[in-house]
Amino acid sequence: MKAEEQAKNREGAGECDDDLRRVGVVVIGRNEGLRLQRCFDTLPAGLQQVVYVDSGSTDDSVGQAMRRGAEVVALDMSTPFTAARARNAGFRRLLELQPGTEFVQFVDGDCELLPGWLPGAVAALASEPDVAVACGRLRERFRDASIYNRLCDLEWDGPVGDVFACGGNAMMRVRALRTAGGFTERLIGGEEPELCVRLRSQGHRVVRLAADMALHDAAMTRFGQWWKRAVRYGYGTAELAGMHPAAFRREALSLIGWGLVWPAVACGTALVTGGFGLLLLAAYPARWLKILVRRRAEGTAVADAALYASSCVVASWPAVLGIAKFRWNKARGRRATLFEYK
Repeated sequence: MKAEEQAKNREGAGECDDDLRRVGVVVIGRNEGLRLQRCFDTLPAGLQQVVYVDSGSTDDSVGQAMRRGAEVVALDMSTPFTAARARNAGFRRLLELQPGTEFVQFVDGDCELLPGWLPGAVAALASEPDVAVACGRLRERFRDASIYNRLCDLEWDGPVGDVFACGGNAMMRVRALRTAGGFTERLIGGEEPELCVRLRSQGHRVVRLAADMALHDAAMTRFGQWWKRAVRYGYGTAELAGMHPAAFRREALSLIGWGLVWPAVACGTALVTGGFGLLLLAAYPARWLKILVRRRAEGTAVADAALYASSCVVASWPAVLGIAKFRWNKARGRRATLFEYK
């Protein structure tokens, strides 16, 4: 890591060595290239331990990590790669090396932690013992490179305070994570909200702080990438609904309703009503308008709110394909592999 970048991070963030010694970092990645270099170069000096977990990269990811002094865990192909499996492997190795670690910061290899985040998250967890997870605002590094990057940035913009779940980048209390048993490794998506459901059931809280946490590089420039990401979302939602019906079944039913049932009803009734059944499709622009108004009330610009609403409406269809794929795999006793959209 470049010394001048480390100094800049510490100066800009006011990071305290005492805080950093309480934190271990687990970075996960697969063929992230330059994104992984930026990820490592923005980690401040003074961290207790950095562990990098690689999921079968064919680029120089492992070499990058080793040259920056990170402990490397290379996953084998004995079981399918998942982000959850990688995080668990990194967490276990971190505690083997530094068993006294109090907090673990998980970072995806396409993300860069921002100055000031680590001490702020440590302070939040240290001051409130019932908080198990602290996350912050994730921003797209190249927000205006494509409408799909803009959509990611809008998705990352959530409410501050107690929240339902975090994303892949978050700081967690080691004791709480160990008690919960870590991430569920078979999940190819939605492993963070699934863990948060279990943590909350044990009396813990998940909190989003009013602070910028990291930059994310989605690198989405094509519709096909966005579509595949939406399919993964549907697949993950279906699997979570089976595991925690009270928390996720309503979301899964909503996707099925908008993505399959409602258009089928509209087309079916049109056959017996001389086409008038197609008027039922007016529910889609009504839903679009409802989402638009809600985002505008939250302070989102008109163009961004319209883009976000359009995504929510259209995403129901690829999400239904993801749900169907989950049901098909389950019926055949198969596990899905990674949904890679980059």
